[in-house]
Amino acid sequence: DPCRNFHCKRGKVCQVDQQGKPSCVCQDPAACPSTKDYEHVCGTDNKTYEGTCQLFGTKCQLEGTKTGRQLHLDYMGSCKHIPHCTDYEVDQFPLRMRDWLKNILMQYYERDLDTSGFLTEKQRSKVKKIYQNDKRLVSGDHAVELLLHDFEKNYHMYVYPVHWQFHQLDQHPVDRLLTHSELAPLRASLVPMEHCITRFFQECDGDQDKLIALKEWCHCFGIKE
Repeated sequence: DPCRNFHCKRGKVCQVDQQGKPSCVCQDPAACPSTKDYEHVCGTDNKTYEGTCQLFGTKCQLEGTKTGRQLHLDYMGSCKHIPHCTDYEVDQFPLRMRDWLKNILMQYYERDLDTSGFLTEKQRSKVKKIYQNDKRLVSGDHAVELLLHDFEKNYHMYVYPVHWQFHQLDQHPVDRLLTHSELAPLRASLVPMEHCITRFFQECDGDQDKLIALKEWCHCFGIKE
C-alpha cells in the first residue's frame, strides 16, 4: 500500500492516483468517523464540530481563503458561552496557572515513585527539590493572596514548572518559540475552565509577531530574567 508510510498533515488524507502515486487530499468532513458527545470540539468560528477530523477537514477545504486561515480549534467540547475576561481576572490568571503547573509536576513525580515514565531523570531531580520542600501548598483552590504570598516567599519553586511547560509545548519545531498550533493543546483543554487563557496568551505576545518566545512566556508568569 503506497499510503502506508505516507504522512499527511491534519485535515488531509492519503490518496493513490491512477499511476499508483500517493498524494495528500482534503479529508471529506462528511466521511469522518462518528464520534461521542464528549469528543465534540468548538472552532474559532463558534461552530460545534463532531470531532477534530471534521474541523480540520473543513479547514482544509477552505484552504487559501480568509475563513480557512482564521479557522482553528478553539477548545474541547461543544461551543458554549465563554464569559468576557476582565482586567482583574487576567492579572490573577498567572497566579493560578503557576500553582497548577507546579501541582501537575508534583503528581507526575508521585506517580513516578511507583512506575517511572512520566518524567526524565533530569526532570525528576529538579522536581524532587520542589517536592521535598514542606512549605509547598497542597493542591486545591487557594485564595489569590495566599498564592501571591507563596510565590514571593518560595519563588524558586515556581521557576522550573513554568520553564517545563514551555518546553513541553515547544515541539513542532523545537525553536524556543510557541506558535498558535503549539499552544493549542494547552489552550483547547483549558478554555472551558479558564476563560482568560486566550487573552492571557494574546497579551503574552509582547511584540505581536504571533509567536511567544521563552522570554515573553517567563515575563507573563512573573519569572525574572
